[in-house]
Amino acid sequence: MKTDMIVVSSKGSQMEKALEQAEKVAAYKGLSGKNALHLRLLTEEMMGMMRSITGETEGVFWIEDENDVYRLHLQVTTRMDSDKRTQLLSAASSGKNESARGLMGKLRDFFDRGADEDVVALTSPLILPGMYEESSLPTMDWEWSMMRYEEALAPSVQRQEKEALEAWDELEKSVVARVADDVKVSIRGRTVEMTLEKKMA
Repeated sequence: MKTDMIVVSSKGSQMEKALEQAEKVAAYKGLSGKNALHLRLLTEEMMGMMRSITGETEGVFWIEDENDVYRLHLQVTTRMDSDKRTQLLSAASSGKNESARGLMGKLRDFFDRGADEDVVALTSPLILPGMYEESSLPTMDWEWSMMRYEEALAPSVQRQEKEALEAWDELEKSVVARVADDVKVSIRGRTVEMTLEKKMA
């Protein structure tokens, strides 16, 4: 099943409709109270991220399910280019995006940056060596997965490396990381799409 697509904006338009859609899906599919709550929580997290994306941006939200696996999609065509981003960040005293904290903050940063040329730089806090083939790094078509991120992070956590422990702590504090089975972010040119996956047993 695939729901209707709802156009949501960073100004808050239609977000209530997206939450209503999650509730309708839960009712139609006869999900338990716990699973219905999980579906709503994940939708709320997506809408919260959309609300804080820089600039006036619209995105498309929809839900799909197959074999009890539910996928929530948020697709945004970015309008942020390097010049706009530089102007925006220079307005902050530190010159950095202070709001990009926690897992969802960093994922939201992907939506802000979109096809910005440094989005796949190895210095990104969500990209670790070994997560991608080296030849794919300069391209603007790529996909990030929370599951792969956790797998790549685990050895450094076992070695008690400070940055890895901080990153792992962020994951454990994230509502999305606790509720979703996987989070995927793909960039195709200027189109950024996030998919949250959750198996409802």
